[in-house]
Amino acid sequence: MKELQSDKYSSPIGEILILANGGKLCYLDFADNDSRLQKLLKTRFGEYSIIPEHNVLNMQSRLDQYFAGKWEAFDGLELRTDGTEFQRTVWCGLKQIPVGKAISYHQLAKSIKIPKAIRAAASANAKNPISIIIPCHRVIGSDGSLRGYAGGVDRKSWLLRHEGVDLS
Repeated sequence: MKELQSDKYSSPIGEILILANGGKLCYLDFADNDSRLQKLLKTRFGEYSIIPEHNVLNMQSRLDQYFAGKWEAFDGLELRTDGTEFQRTVWCGLKQIPVGKAISYHQLAKSIKIPKAIRAAASANAKNPISIIIPCHRVIGSDGSLRGYAGGVDRKSWLLRHEGVDLS
């Protein structure tokens, strides 16, 4: 059985659940998304137990810094995403989107050199287990619309504005 260390963080846009395993962050998402959490964890780990650990991986400080506008807050943080090779490729592509920028799903597919894989890239984007740090919120519709975000479109909008993206 996999043991996952757990903490919660009170952000300006809701409580965030933090999970780590083996000294690596393996899950970060809004705590009110329990059905998504259960599905992702069951797929990734099968049987698991969650052990509370205050300030696991110093995430309280890192998230404080991010929400204060210090974009380097997550530098050096080790991540454990698991996922398929394609999903990991998409998530790596997401990490290349700079703070203050948003790209379309088509641009995301092009950035990973599979321009026709727009829907597959969108699907992988939706399965991202480490939101904010792997910035799936920076992907928008080609028409500029804020399409799907596991944390909700209002949070996606807030995060983009917080990072300096002009949504007008």
